[in-house]
This record gives sequence, structure tokens and C-alpha cells, in this order.
Amino acid sequence: MPQMSPMWWEILFLLFISFYIMMNIMLYFNKKNNSIKNNKNMMKHNKQINWKW
Repeated sequence: MPQMSPMWWEILFLLFISFYIMMNIMLYFNKKNNSIKNNKNMMKHNKQINWKW
């Protein structure tokens, strides 16, 4: 098996991929939660506005 890469390359590659996936998952849920919070704040803000037309 002369074409095989060293084991530490594979480990580094797998660690990099796993960190990348985890980071993307965390960013996705963080943005999702922020958008929900922003929507709630907007709804509260909209209720407090007294429109005078």
C-alpha cells in the first residue's frame, strides 16, 4: 500500500471536517434563535406604537 497517507493526516483532516461542521451547525442555530428573538422584539415594539393617522 504505497499510496496511503500517514495516519496523522487523516486524523487532522477528520478533525478539521468535524470542527467545520460543528461550527456551521452552531452558527445556523445561533442565527435562527436571533431571528426568533428579533421577531418577538418587533412584535412587542409594534404593540407599543400609537399610530395617529
